Amino acid sequence: MLRLRYCAITAAALVAACSQPAPPQATRPSPPAYDIVAQIRAAGEREKSAIEVAPLRDPGVQGLEKAAMDDERAGKYDDADAKLQQALKLAPEAPELIQDRAEIAVRKQDFASAEKLAKQSFEMGPKSGSLCARNQQTIYEMRMQAGDQAGAMAARTELGKCHIAGPNRF
Repeated sequence: MLRLRYCAITAAALVAACSQPAPPQATRPSPPAYDIVAQIRAAGEREKSAIEVAPLRDPGVQGLEKAAMDDERAGKYDDADAKLQQALKLAPEAPELIQDRAEIAVRKQDFASAEKLAKQSFEMGPKSGSLCARNQQTIYEMRMQAGDQAGAMAARTELGKCHIAGPNRF
């Protein structure tokens, strides 16, 4: 009888343990269904303004940029970001480097930082051409990720302003 009672108590304890909800796990945003960074870079490639600002680069900065791109391709996003931060110490007024950091932040799914960096790059940048298009596409994509349709459409409007048509040549 004692043995039967012990088995009943053990079975009840096991059932109770199994019915407990699992502890909550940290949730990470699920990755988007498409490559956001590819969309951002495509916007820059599509933008063919009559005026394009292309600053001269220090060879040290160029080397760090190339190394950061290599790290990005290898999936080493923290290393890529560290190299871009190092490059920014050499060229602190380089909005292209800040936009590159925004794109790395997107890869890391740090959407708030990505938008902040894109806005900073836009404020420092030429407000036209491919860099402007990348800035505004980043803001558009981040607003879409946040579910802010109005903000996304405002960024889309600003994206259209990045293009400067050349003079008509008949």
